[in-house]
Amino acid sequence: MSVSTEECVLVTGGAGFMGAHIVRALLSDSRYAGLSVIVMDDLSGGFLENLPIDKRLAFHQASIVDSQAVDQIFAQYNVKYVFHLAAYAAEGLSHFIRRFNYQNNLIGSVNLINAAVRADVKHFVFTSSIAVYGGAQVPMTEETVPRPEDPYGIAKFAVEMDLKAAHEMFGLPFTVFRPHNVYGEYQNIGDRYRNVVGIFMNRIMQQSSLPVFGDGSQQRAFTYVADLVSPIVSAPFVKEAAGQAFNVGASQPVSVRDLATIVCKEFGVEPKIEHLAPRNEVHLAWSDHSQCERVFGKCAETPLQEGIRLMASWARTVGARTSNTFDEIEIKNGLPPSWQT
Repeated sequence: MSVSTEECVLVTGGAGFMGAHIVRALLSDSRYAGLSVIVMDDLSGGFLENLPIDKRLAFHQASIVDSQAVDQIFAQYNVKYVFHLAAYAAEGLSHFIRRFNYQNNLIGSVNLINAAVRADVKHFVFTSSIAVYGGAQVPMTEETVPRPEDPYGIAKFAVEMDLKAAHEMFGLPFTVFRPHNVYGEYQNIGDRYRNVVGIFMNRIMQQSSLPVFGDGSQQRAFTYVADLVSPIVSAPFVKEAAGQAFNVGASQPVSVRDLATIVCKEFGVEPKIEHLAPRNEVHLAWSDHSQCERVFGKCAETPLQEGIRLMASWARTVGARTSNTFDEIEIKNGLPPSWQT
């Protein structure tokens, strides 16, 4: 095994949705010129076709839960920047897959943090979630005391705290971003448990009804993925970003019911809603982004209709995808019938 002495950037989950956008940005950003980009992804939710062909890009199919695989990558490459996007981001389902959730979203992250400390990484960028706030008053700010209400949010907040501890103990530089309700190209539209925009588009292309929990009055600010890229990629080079957490995403909330109407209009179909029993979830969730704008400058915010149009154009090219069931349900008590295998 040859060992690279040149500095590299590691992107976990790089073949996935947000990761694929970050990989492309890193390859085109002059601040990372000359650095190889190493992608680590187990392809549980990502696709090789999401990655560009580039001589500076190397791909390793492996899971962050495998500490030996993580250590092997750090041994093979001189990793100096880490962008950690690998996660199983199914908030609602996380109640029923607690062990899986903590192994993938917490223990896997700890494997990376351990390796980053040993490798004297220059900067560790972590994508958390506004799920850390729970049902806090909206808009949520960075001063809002985190009170996560689901295991997914708990795991994300635990990683945030572990990064802070690693910084205080070992000097590991880090920045945390808390995005929310992200949609766009490269999303796994076949995932039946998360990413409502992708679910809606996939079901429309399958000529099926759109599943909505409860009456659809839940409100979220849906974020077009390209709007997140600039601050995330810039974080290692912005002094004020070190050791900070930033809300990042769209500011205008919309109900799930109205979202369904917008997506259906883009596809030229009449909404056919299948109302399911309400589930235990935060009803209102969106955040304030003034701190991000103060540090990184005015962030792009693509209007929802425009972002939906862009994603729909891509979705039509890849077509409908099969929705796989999750085979590792640990608790079936209260599991929504539509999620039962």
